[in-house]
Amino acid sequence: MGLRILSTGISLPKTAVSNDRLATMMNTSDQWISSRTGIKYRHIASGDENLTSLSIAAAGTAIERAAIRVSDIDMIICSTMCGDYVFPSLACCVAEALGVTCPAFDLNAACSGFIYALDIADKFISTGRSKHILIVCAEMMSRLCDWTDRSTCVLFGDGAAACVVGEGNAIKYINLTSDGHTHLLYQQVGSGNSPFRPQKEPGFLVMAGQDVFKFAVSKVGQQTELALQALNLTPDDIDLYILHQANKRIIDSARARLEQPEEKFPTNIDRYGNTSSVTIPLLLDELLEAGSIKKGTKLLLSAFGAGMTTGTCVMIWE
Repeated sequence: MGLRILSTGISLPKTAVSNDRLATMMNTSDQWISSRTGIKYRHIASGDENLTSLSIAAAGTAIERAAIRVSDIDMIICSTMCGDYVFPSLACCVAEALGVTCPAFDLNAACSGFIYALDIADKFISTGRSKHILIVCAEMMSRLCDWTDRSTCVLFGDGAAACVVGEGNAIKYINLTSDGHTHLLYQQVGSGNSPFRPQKEPGFLVMAGQDVFKFAVSKVGQQTELALQALNLTPDDIDLYILHQANKRIIDSARARLEQPEEKFPTNIDRYGNTSSVTIPLLLDELLEAGSIKKGTKLLLSAFGAGMTTGTCVMIWE
């Protein structure tokens, strides 16, 4: 016995920022951004919006749709690269808001975080230690970006997505990797107020774009083929490929390598940009609401992120 996803929920900042609006802030254009990335809009947090509020809203929807009580949640796992506080964890903030006292912790596998969280949840449920686990992916990339650097800031957006998982046999394959190459994508933090080291301001996100692109194209294809081989499947056997929404050209490269039709590779990057670990559960939620995923649908999930991490999962929807 492993797990199945019982429900999903999402929450996005109210403000959607278009490429044209960014063009008034920096030397860029809608054509420059969309032709290179496929992105047209991204949601950016403003005012009193924070990761905790977005997470609670997404979690509330997922819990309601799962038709369980909040007290039925045995564990909360949050995937985030930067919560509202250094400590306590975002998961503890969510637990407090929900009024539960179950184990709660954050994980940081960058954009692969949702699949890492699924793997951890699967271990707890399959061993009988948990029955219902709340997974929340929440990222506020806007506060990590240098908004004068058009090569990075135009790529990212903010948001949260949640799911409740319970007992089931949906997952047929899951594999996680970490290959190093930490210099390709990172963000430094300040050294802190130490009497033995000078104070440094926190740094912005740094990305070697072309190298990350090459890594993603190579690894997504490689890990997808390994998953299919392990299950004795062909690319045609998968109904939907749910890939991390980092760049439309990366998704198109994976599709071409597998020789699959475009309709099997759904995207929403045009409306949300790269929301890191949120992208896959956000897309899952939209597909479920649209009725595109039904009982028996074969899904292959694939993500890559800073570290450089990857996560690949094959599941049959229950």
